[in-house]
Amino acid sequence: MQILVGEEFLETSIHMKEIYYDQLCSIEPKFPFSENQVCVTFTWKDAFDKGSLFGGSAKLALASLGYEKTCVLFNCGALASQIAAEQNLENDEGLKAAAKHYQFASGAFQHIKDTVLSALNREPTVDISPDTVGTLSLIMLAQAQEVFFLKATRDKMKDGIIAKLANQAADYYGDAYKQCQYKDTLPKEVFPVLAAKHCIMQANAEYHQSILAKQQKKFGEEIGRLQHAADLVKTVASRYDEYINVKDLVDKINRALAAAKKDNDFIYHDRVPDLKDLESIGKASLVKSTPVVVPLSQKFTDLFEKMVPLQVQQSVSVYNQRKADLVNRSIAQMREATNLANGVLASLNLPAAIEDVSGDTVPQSILNKSKSVIEQGGIQTVDQLIKDLPELLQRNKEILDESLRLLDEEEATDNDLRTKFKERWQRTPSNELYKPLRAEGANYHNILNKAMQADGQVKERYQTHRDTIALLCKPEAELNAAIPSANPAKTLQGNEVVNVLRTLLTSLDEVKKEREQLENDLKSVNFDMTSKFLAALAQDGAINEEAISVTELDRIYGSYTQKVQESLKKQEELLKNIQNAYQDFSKMKQSNNESNLREEVLKNLAVANDNFVELVANLKEGTKFYNELTEILLKFQNKCSDIIFARKTERDELLKDLQQSIAREPSAPSIPLPTYQTTPAAGNKPAASPTPTPAPRTMVGTKPQPPARPPPPVISAASSSSSALAPSGSAAAPAAAPAPTPGASAPAASTAPSQAQGPPYPTYPGYPGYCQMPMPMGYNPYMYGQYNLPYAPSPVYQTPGQPPYPPPQQPGYPFPQQPYYHQQ
Repeated sequence: MQILVGEEFLETSIHMKEIYYDQLCSIEPKFPFSENQVCVTFTWKDAFDKGSLFGGSAKLALASLGYEKTCVLFNCGALASQIAAEQNLENDEGLKAAAKHYQFASGAFQHIKDTVLSALNREPTVDISPDTVGTLSLIMLAQAQEVFFLKATRDKMKDGIIAKLANQAADYYGDAYKQCQYKDTLPKEVFPVLAAKHCIMQANAEYHQSILAKQQKKFGEEIGRLQHAADLVKTVASRYDEYINVKDLVDKINRALAAAKKDNDFIYHDRVPDLKDLESIGKASLVKSTPVVVPLSQKFTDLFEKMVPLQVQQSVSVYNQRKADLVNRSIAQMREATNLANGVLASLNLPAAIEDVSGDTVPQSILNKSKSVIEQGGIQTVDQLIKDLPELLQRNKEILDESLRLLDEEEATDNDLRTKFKERWQRTPSNELYKPLRAEGANYHNILNKAMQADGQVKERYQTHRDTIALLCKPEAELNAAIPSANPAKTLQGNEVVNVLRTLLTSLDEVKKEREQLENDLKSVNFDMTSKFLAALAQDGAINEEAISVTELDRIYGSYTQKVQESLKKQEELLKNIQNAYQDFSKMKQSNNESNLREEVLKNLAVANDNFVELVANLKEGTKFYNELTEILLKFQNKCSDIIFARKTERDELLKDLQQSIAREPSAPSIPLPTYQTTPAAGNKPAASPTPTPAPRTMVGTKPQPPARPPPPVISAASSSSSALAPSGSAAAPAAAPAPTPGASAPAASTAPSQAQGPPYPTYPGYPGYCQMPMPMGYNPYMYGQYNLPYAPSPVYQTPGQPPYPPPQQPGYPFPQQPYYHQQ
């Protein structure tokens, strides 16, 4: 095992604390930490309180993540200052590392000073109070400035610069001393050290400024500054010698002062000015507090990266709903327009009418429709899909009925026991506990009933158009034979009206194809709003979801919605022109019975193709709906089974306690087991009579005697058979005790607990252990005027503990909607 010592241990410790602090900052907006929600209590002791003989050091425990962040950051600053103090200041690497860590520590303490009161919302301990951490920040900054002074001295920079650096460090130490000299927040040895450091740095500033004065031939100023420096170090040596050794600095200044006086006395004879007449030394600060920027560690990896703050999650959910409404509305408008165009063309028998100028061949459009139906399986595909629906429906009904049957049986048993034991049967009634489950089951029943109605509508529609769809599936020769022939006028061939109709129909087809592409584009647009909402939350502290969502939706989908409106307007003009041109075309056609009959058949074939496509789509949706509903009902069945198993375990424990409690009572009657727990086996003796035996009479004048110990209980074979009725994993119920005979004593008290043991699941109404399952949204394929497309945002999960009511279903065919684009 490797043991870390010294600087290596400190580096590892601060690295771990920085990662922990980064993780705290990351999860703070994602979890609702508070006393009323996610309540986690953090306890820290005062760093400067050493305690007393009769009590430990002061500590504070708060259910606040901000408090934990503050204390962890305080430790990061303390460790950084220790690492800086451990550096070797004789080389550049050590000087740079020390300056870096001192400035980081100063920034950490300054951040605490600015945020501690808002993070705690109460009075903090002394170590993290604003006054204390403000002083610590200034001390760290002074030490960092001193490091730069040492580096400048080591690099033999100009004495004027070195003097300014030292003078600034002296100011920092002096300010720190002033802030804490009248407070007892810091340890007592801090004050003399700060005072000594202030004097030492001031003496260094005066010393280097005296060298500059000598260079400028100001010999009197040189002596004055050296005298002041000598006084300062003399004060340190006399008052603070036990904390700081300044012997080397004293000797250096004294030697310089003696040499300067000697030269001035014998050579220069310059007047020595008073201290107050000396010019002030300038200041040069090369340090500043490093701001706390998350993440502190470059190696930090967010353990909850995929989670977003609750406000952002709610905003994204609302945005997705807005986006879904916008996309659904646009797609619904385009589909409604396409169906309208198809209906108009089918009523006019276009394009078959202008393709059928020969009067005795199958129009090409009809041949194309026939080929498409045959490739999709034709009438056999529809027959098979319709055949599968009842089986899928029956499977779902059986699962639901079995789930409710389990609830009914357990509720009936609970009611029997409540009637038998009355007030002794103290547990939540099953009829109250199962209310959410029964409401959920009733909702599933309604869904199945609506699905059955939709199935009937689809079958009825299929029977209406089955013959025409079957005709479309026939080969071309049979199809041509089934269509009546007619001989239109030869003038129709190559007529200008026919050419105009063909041009208009081609333009309309192009509009439909463009609309399909536009629909795909709308579905494929994907934009993650999480970053937008996170940025808004970080900048403003709140999210104006509506303003942000409306702006982004307009930016992303504005061009698409404009194209949709242009497409609708263009189609409206084309349909108007087609109807006008068709009126001219119909006037030119020869009117006879054969041509009218042929046109009617061609119209029916065109309508049959549309019906086939819709029927196949609806039936596939129905099959998918039933399969998804099966999974949901199986989960519902598991919920019912789990709660029933928990209730059986609770019931058995409560029965056992009741029997033992009653058996301990004097003259206790024997309590027969319920019929569901006892099953007499062949050859066994009949169960003992449940008739209670009266208590022994107390004879006058005689001392009452304690009852005699009863013989061991006889366990009949009925108990073993009853254990077979107990659920798997639960203890078998005890057999009924034989009735005591007169003179026999009551059964001995058992060591079992006097209260019923709880089941492995909660037994209070609502059962928060179970969460509502999402239901597939309904889709009505027959109502194009309403925006009920098979497209909806992701389902919303109910909060555990609330009645798990499924979302409302749309009227009509309750088949699930298929998402048109990836939901966020």
